[in-house]
Amino acid sequence: MGDILTQIQDELDMLLNQMSAALRQIKENAPPSVPPGQQRLDTFAELEARTAAENTHHTAELPQAIAPPAKPPPEQFQADIKELAQDITLKEQQLEKLIAHLPGLNWTEKEQVERMKELERQLEELEGERVRGVREKEVLLKLVEDKITGVGRMR
Repeated sequence: MGDILTQIQDELDMLLNQMSAALRQIKENAPPSVPPGQQRLDTFAELEARTAAENTHHTAELPQAIAPPAKPPPEQFQADIKELAQDITLKEQQLEKLIAHLPGLNWTEKEQVERMKELERQLEELEGERVRGVREKEVLLKLVEDKITGVGRMR
């Protein structure tokens, strides 16, 4: 798996997808609730069904509308919501664990700046070693080429 920031990003994407799925589940399957003091209004699907029933003599002329899938009973809806909430909570805890493992979480800004400067110095030293190694490789390659050329001339 990738570095810790990539893992955090992947987990966050999964968390947001789970939240989106939970909201869609609630939107599509939540039983209607009537606010206190208000009368219950019919849903669009109920109005459409009632209109279709009243106009049965027109059904031969118009194609049948596809009936929406049946909504789960309230007990099943509550169980589904509970499961979705547990999944979201678990994913959030996994995300927190990854965040807790980020390096430098308990360091001050000054300590982090000093650490970055030290790492930059080490990087410059390693880059110098790499450049010296490349030069040495070129010298050795030239030496080998000269030797091979010398062997070819001697024949």
